Amino acid sequence: MNSTARVVPGKAKPRGAFPHIRRAGDFLFVSGTSSRRPDNSYEGASVDATGKVTLDIAAQTRAVIENIRDILASEGAGLQHLVEISTFLVDMNDFDGYNKVYAEYFSADGPARTTVAVHQLPHPHLLIEIKAIAHFPASA
Repeated sequence: MNSTARVVPGKAKPRGAFPHIRRAGDFLFVSGTSSRRPDNSYEGASVDATGKVTLDIAAQTRAVIENIRDILASEGAGLQHLVEISTFLVDMNDFDGYNKVYAEYFSADGPARTTVAVHQLPHPHLLIEIKAIAHFPASA
């Protein structure tokens, strides 16, 4: 079986010993992805002059999905090749905002999906993380 892993240039470097994406045969496994930018700032997170933090689930969701799109593109695949998504939300009160943005990218014919609440993610400014599996034959 063909198996390769890669860290995608131009994306935020993983904060650990793991790749952005791993190919195993005809499947692509995308590691948990956040709204973190290459400069280690976060889309959908801002801090004003007084230190007040504002977090935006819609902006973070959009950034996560677009980061996954870019990671898939490194293998020639796209969002249409996703077969499963697992989403981790810090607060289920963000579910509606997440769901609205998700529907901009996927329909009921899209990937199977699981959404769970988690206690926390690797940075306090993160509201969401998504991992994904795509089917994209190596010969495509």
